[in-house]
Amino acid sequence: MLPSRGILRFFRRIHVSAATSSSTTPSRFPNSRRKKNAVRNKNIEDLVEPKKVKHLAAQAIGMEDWIVGLDKTTIEMALDEFMRRPMVRQLAQENGINDKLFMRAFRSFKEYCTPEDLSSVDSGLLILFSDISKGEKDVEILYSFFLDHAKQVFPHLEAMDDLRIISDLTKPHNWYPEARSLTRKIYFHAGPTNSGKTYHALKRFNEAKSAVFCGPLKLLATEVFHKSNELGVACDLVTGEERRFAKDNHHPAQHLSSTVEMLSTQMRVEVAVIDEIQMLRDEQRGWAWTRALLGAAADEVHLCGEPAAIDIVKKLLEPIGETVEVRYYDRKTPLTIADKAIESYDNIEPGDCIVCFSKKHIFYNSKKLEEHGIKPAVIYGDLPPGTKLAQAAKFNDPNDPCNVLVATDAIGMGLNLNIRRVIFNSCTRQNELLPTYSALQIAGRAGRFGTAYANGVTTTLRSQELATLKTILAQKIEPITNVGIAPTYDQIETFSFHLPQASFVRLLDLFVSVCSVSNHFFICTVDDMRELAVLIDQIPLPLKVRYTFCTSPLNTDDKMPAAAFVKMARRFSTGQALTYEWMMDMIEWPPAPATNLRELVFLEQTYEILDQYMWLSMRFPDMLPDEPAIREASRQLDQMIQEGVDSFMSLIGPGENLKRAEKSSRPSEPPRTEKKSILEKLLKRADLSDLDLEQLREELNKAKK
Repeated sequence: MLPSRGILRFFRRIHVSAATSSSTTPSRFPNSRRKKNAVRNKNIEDLVEPKKVKHLAAQAIGMEDWIVGLDKTTIEMALDEFMRRPMVRQLAQENGINDKLFMRAFRSFKEYCTPEDLSSVDSGLLILFSDISKGEKDVEILYSFFLDHAKQVFPHLEAMDDLRIISDLTKPHNWYPEARSLTRKIYFHAGPTNSGKTYHALKRFNEAKSAVFCGPLKLLATEVFHKSNELGVACDLVTGEERRFAKDNHHPAQHLSSTVEMLSTQMRVEVAVIDEIQMLRDEQRGWAWTRALLGAAADEVHLCGEPAAIDIVKKLLEPIGETVEVRYYDRKTPLTIADKAIESYDNIEPGDCIVCFSKKHIFYNSKKLEEHGIKPAVIYGDLPPGTKLAQAAKFNDPNDPCNVLVATDAIGMGLNLNIRRVIFNSCTRQNELLPTYSALQIAGRAGRFGTAYANGVTTTLRSQELATLKTILAQKIEPITNVGIAPTYDQIETFSFHLPQASFVRLLDLFVSVCSVSNHFFICTVDDMRELAVLIDQIPLPLKVRYTFCTSPLNTDDKMPAAAFVKMARRFSTGQALTYEWMMDMIEWPPAPATNLRELVFLEQTYEILDQYMWLSMRFPDMLPDEPAIREASRQLDQMIQEGVDSFMSLIGPGENLKRAEKSSRPSEPPRTEKKSILEKLLKRADLSDLDLEQLREELNKAKK
């Protein structure tokens, strides 16, 4: 029989396990936000690791006569009295040692002063202890020795002022001298989806002698690249994994389409277009839009996005004397909320798009549509770009049988899709209600000017969600009040100079803990970078290489890509090139075509590994020399995945995974777990104490809520 406390621990394990398993979402799923910010909430004293201070190898001659009668007990009594003195605590505070750090340093100091062999302790310190024991000196005289020891144990104390200066992020405008040398004109094209704001900005992009476009997605940057060249405007393309030229690399074009993270703040152009500027509020990627806004070295900067970003953009540019001309746009076609939910898959019609927020819901809805004789096109985050474009083309083609789409909220980022109705599978994302700005962005993709589905409609899959959707969409979008920012490599490098013993993981933690930002900024999450840093923490790499590896867009939740990442970093550290032959051997190329859903996921993860190679090859071409061959392999794999998705429904059998997806796609039904019945049985036990019973009742009430 379990003891009563064991029962409580048993319950808590059940509670934590259930909570963890029910909230897991793939990290690369578009717009997923993983709440892993525990490090951000820690202070520096929680993060620094104490260093071991070595004793002297030999003691001064004749010391035995000076410290007659001194022993460990006497020293410990003096140290305890020292620790209790208010003046000692006050002096420590003045030197940046708060109470928590003081106790950690004091424990180390006490251990240092009381080894088995006292002769190894500093002679001057022993003489002081002898004088204190005789009443000739006060214990506070030990403070200078304690402070010196604390600075050896915690080296950051010596450089605290420098660290605060290095990590001062309050004036990011000064990071971009090229942009500050210009008198820029800022134009804000503000409006809802389908209002033509990006169209007008791109018109100016194509008219300019030189220009750069910064988009939120690789697909969108690729689309601008293709359209510009079709219009006769030579345009190159740069994303994190690829560089393509209108002509060749010896003749770069004057126009460039790129993902926003790839903008070079040293590149001087006539026009810069920054799309989806409201993304500067994003917890993970917001820093890239802030950097583009402040750092684009262009005579004209054209911003496209929600009116909610107007005020914050003006405030950010005010300190550098730049003003904003706002051009407002109205939606070209109407968007209405349906009076009824879909309720049955029999009511699905051509042009409908079911928007889901997890892969299992995409699989579930796709299977249900197939059972009702509807073959859908499918778009979700883990698919390669080619597969996404192929699926979008099938859906947009009026002659293709795939006239219904099941997709993630990535469609809210400007993919051109001929959608008549946007149907929300749920109004929650990761157990939280959709924010109004996100719901409007997604719903606004219904209806497209100049197509057969000009008038857009939005609704929900289930009737019980429709009122919630109406409430969300009726709310006013609050103005953005602060924007994301992130440390640069130069700042991390300077930080490491003062903390040479700290690992890269520890440097990140310490930087986030110490850094300061002004009211208009927040530090973007460094969780993804930190997770990659943990994976390769023990691999010897130069700081610049380690930093670059850890900024790569890799999903650490998937074990296979994470393991490949570690192998690539380990081989890199040995100085051996990551060749095509080595890569193909590592991933066991070629893979077999997918015959079930698990094998399709395997192909997607294999593609992610090849994608990682291409990303790194853009930064280390000498060490990853076979990018063309790897890119060809990725094209072949993309084609295999397209074929797998085209026969998507045959891959989804009536297995247990789909059954679980079916249950989880019904938010109106309460989750069925064993917790309540277990608790109710425990409450009937006679051998539980009154305290145990009360605690169990509290846990039961929480579970019911």
